[in-house]
Amino acid sequence: MPLLEPTPEALRPRTTHPAPDRVPERLAAGTPEPLRGDLLALLGPDKVRHTVSDLVRYASDASPYRFVPQVVVVPETVEDVAAVFSYARAHGRHVVFRAAGTSLNGQAQGEDVLVDVRRHWAGIEVLDDGARARIRPGTTVLRANAALARHGRLLGPDPASAVACTVGGVVANNASGMTAGTTRNSYRTLDSLTFVLPSGTVVDTARPDADARLARAEPVLCTELLALKAEIEAAPDLVARIRAKYALKNTNGYRLDALLDGRTPVEILRGLMVGSEGTLGFLAETVFRTVPLDRHTSTALLFFPGLAAAAAAVPRFTEAGARAVELMDGNTLRASVSVPGVPADWAELPKETAALLVEFRAPDEAAQRAHEEAAARVLAELALVAPVPSISNAVTRDPAVIGGYWKARKAFVTAVGGSRPAGTTLITEDFAVPPARLADACTALLELQARHGFDAAVAGHAAHGNLHFLLAFDAADPADVTRYAAFMDDFCRLTVERFDGSLKAEHATGRNIAPFLELEWGPRATELMWRIKEIVDPRGILAPRVLLDRDPRAHLRGLKTLPRIEAVADPCIECGFCEPTCPSGVLTTTPRQRIVLRREMLRQPPRSPVNDALLTAYGYEAVDTCAGDSTCQLACPVGIDTGALMKDFRHRRHSPREERIAERAARHFAAVERAARLALAVAPRLDDRLLTRATGAARRAIRPDLVPEWLPQVPGPAARRPPATRRAGAAAVYYPACVNRIFGAPADHHGPSLPEAVVALARRAECPVWIPSDVAGTCCATIWHSKGYERGNRLMANRIVEAAWGWTAGGRLPLVVDASSCTLGLAREVVPYLTPLNRSLHAALTVVDSVGWAADLLPRLEVHRTLGSAVLHPTCSMEHLGDGDRLRRVAEACAREVVVPDDAGCCAFAGDRGLLHRELTESATEKEAAEVTARPFDAHLSANRTCEIGMDHATQGRGYRSALLALEWATRPGNPSIPYGT
Repeated sequence: MPLLEPTPEALRPRTTHPAPDRVPERLAAGTPEPLRGDLLALLGPDKVRHTVSDLVRYASDASPYRFVPQVVVVPETVEDVAAVFSYARAHGRHVVFRAAGTSLNGQAQGEDVLVDVRRHWAGIEVLDDGARARIRPGTTVLRANAALARHGRLLGPDPASAVACTVGGVVANNASGMTAGTTRNSYRTLDSLTFVLPSGTVVDTARPDADARLARAEPVLCTELLALKAEIEAAPDLVARIRAKYALKNTNGYRLDALLDGRTPVEILRGLMVGSEGTLGFLAETVFRTVPLDRHTSTALLFFPGLAAAAAAVPRFTEAGARAVELMDGNTLRASVSVPGVPADWAELPKETAALLVEFRAPDEAAQRAHEEAAARVLAELALVAPVPSISNAVTRDPAVIGGYWKARKAFVTAVGGSRPAGTTLITEDFAVPPARLADACTALLELQARHGFDAAVAGHAAHGNLHFLLAFDAADPADVTRYAAFMDDFCRLTVERFDGSLKAEHATGRNIAPFLELEWGPRATELMWRIKEIVDPRGILAPRVLLDRDPRAHLRGLKTLPRIEAVADPCIECGFCEPTCPSGVLTTTPRQRIVLRREMLRQPPRSPVNDALLTAYGYEAVDTCAGDSTCQLACPVGIDTGALMKDFRHRRHSPREERIAERAARHFAAVERAARLALAVAPRLDDRLLTRATGAARRAIRPDLVPEWLPQVPGPAARRPPATRRAGAAAVYYPACVNRIFGAPADHHGPSLPEAVVALARRAECPVWIPSDVAGTCCATIWHSKGYERGNRLMANRIVEAAWGWTAGGRLPLVVDASSCTLGLAREVVPYLTPLNRSLHAALTVVDSVGWAADLLPRLEVHRTLGSAVLHPTCSMEHLGDGDRLRRVAEACAREVVVPDDAGCCAFAGDRGLLHRELTESATEKEAAEVTARPFDAHLSANRTCEIGMDHATQGRGYRSALLALEWATRPGNPSIPYGT
């Protein structure tokens, strides 16, 4: 492959659009002094992010706001947090916390010291057989629920962003979701908290002596909180008002009922911290009381002629026992066609159409049947419209169908945001009205939007009177901002004065509603909130202007422009759903951050110092360390593939000469194969240290992204020739991928090779396979595709399709591929690079992954022996192919216990990227490897040789191998005591 690449100039935008919110030139060198030096000295270099690239990638979140921090701190302990607080108090600095950055109103953004509390703050401990859970704030809700599900429990809050949002953020915003309502949210289900006050005092509310300790450390705070409690309780009208406000979902302002519910200063603070948005302290640990999972689920998606009709049906389903009743208007439904799996004909639905997603959950079959009968009685009296199925089968139990319904609903923000006019900013708001007035509120909201020239989308948790809406406007156009401001003024008055509703139902106050806090609560209650802030944070160091702001136009400050970037990524609204899946997220950048950095390049004027600095960093931080696995596409509700964008950037960096060399390597790939096998055969005769030094020197002299690093876990060579097979009578064509023609099995494996195992399994199942004699020199083209070498990619893609067409007799036989990444490459990724003729040939091919093929053969195979336990590493390619369940089925045929680690994800080995950037695989696999090495397993199984090499490296040589090797051993006739691996 080529050994040189051009300068970062290849990625400089050809046109830019200088924007008012661009990063100022003074930050081109990153964090200014003395702030940078002070924090480096205080915390150390590993805990301070200070380059302009760091500042830009933390400047955006899921909200319509954009504030550039002066520095980013990544603390590891509460002592680190306390040290930052102490520094802020001494130097008049301000601190804002950020975890997942999924907040929708700028709560996770700051203009001074930004503290990232996701990196070192993840983890869950299940207590009392699942009845409680101790959870660190950087843990995603999805991850926490995965651990709790084994015990039949889950968290009460269930926000739509559960895949990405963290528990700390959920508590800080009192986020609720589809089913939490006012009874299962954080405020109601939190058992205890450990938090750090702005003074540095650490409070664990679960300690029996917590109040005594707090009284010694903070006597003034304790006295003033109790005085505030007494003042409220002495005003019956105020008490009544507070209780009435929380009868609805309400996260606007501080939780004033904490002063009524809490008996002691510690209990009051525990309540106040919920929904405080990081303005009162740092939430270091939470303990939740969990709720039953109720696994028996029945769901219906029902379409109505209009919002009023849908809203009118909501209370009837609630009375019938529905756990969730979700509303979607016509704009939402039509925008949802961008979500993979949503029927395309939704785009043709009349704009007036509305839908309800109704779900019943029960602990057992009898209760489930009762719910379905109650639902049927309601359905029989409703006037529904197409595409509702017949009433008799409107309610489904099918998990796949139900999952599709919820995928469409949870994609509300991203789907609508992705369809917004290019270059516009998206605002998401949520409010609540008494459920009985939901229909009136829908009508009033639509009329208000039309009056101000908006065509918004509306959705929400209808059972709780909670609606969300989205508006798009141009933040760079003052007239459009003025139009938006006028709408917000009218909307807030409408909600409060006409419906006595909550301006924030579950997204917390945030920057957009802070100026309207007094409109909802009135001067007396609002002044109490200001006093709470002054009591707990007298220096005002935490999150200024996030929850309390006296400026009536504060919500118009810091609005984010979204300049157009490359088409594949331009629909991104920076929601952050992609980030937990990204293998490089901890090491360098996430997909969202890659897009955020690119947009900043477009905001800058030509040849700006900021752009120069960003481009210098972007090559390694974004392009080189992207695994290209496209798991971000799976996580993104609208399927944005940031990996594809990075591959395009790799292509842009190649010179014509480099493209020609890569094409030559493709043309003579048989020789490349032989050379690679020879190198692997020679390597064992040399010392690992010598090879490490030699490759290290070459990487320094040439380029780390082009010269592989030697890893001791790299296996020896594969056999020069595949096992003998016959074409006559073959049920399938077996294509050994080039990775399995080059790399052999792990060093401790003494049984058959993978090709021998596949052939043996096929013979035992009486479905013999044939290996063509001319497979050498062919490849699925992924090598070139992932590196952005277009000419080599096109050559190899067309070559393999033409060969496969001949091997399979024009597609009559399936093509079985023994590496999941190559299956994906052959089945999908080659298609855009084929000639029109070869595209038609490809359409006739049936490409099957070998693990999926083996899973289908299981009924034909007899298991003679099993392992005690096996741990699985599902590859990212299998996730794309939807073969994860099949891998598990194969493993379950071989082992009595099969474990998929909760933190399993892409290993980032990505062909050879783990050899080019060893640190990428080590970072990506850190959590999964910790789970795997915490206990012994009899087998470590996967479905892709390079992924197995990567996991071997991550787990200090645990011996990962193909699940098909285990299946061959388990089904091999003969001595039942044959040791595994022989």
